[in-house]
Amino acid sequence: MLVLTTPNVEGKPITEYLGIVTGEAILGANIFRDFFAGIRDVVGGRSNAYEEELRKAKQIAIREMVEEASSRGATAVVAVDLDYETITMGGGGGMLMVSASGTAVKLSE
Repeated sequence: MLVLTTPNVEGKPITEYLGIVTGEAILGANIFRDFFAGIRDVVGGRSNAYEEELRKAKQIAIREMVEEASSRGATAVVAVDLDYETITMGGGGGMLMVSASGTAVKLSE
């Protein structure tokens, strides 16, 4: 299935709009891993542990969005938007949230 950030697909007219579809992923961030990421993984201002969690969350959110679109009979999802948030919990813990949303559509053959 095509997943695009653009509102249309060049050369493929949209024949039917099937509505907004979404996917969400919330992953826990371990306080000890967070602490050691600051010491061990940060190289040049980058944290491999955080980047890997972010990739996983993005993949989960997009997969859920595509599954919803597929269940509606869509052949593509257009105008996709990804949002990233951190949710701070008591005790120093936190969660990483990624949400994906777009419009499920059917494209002409």
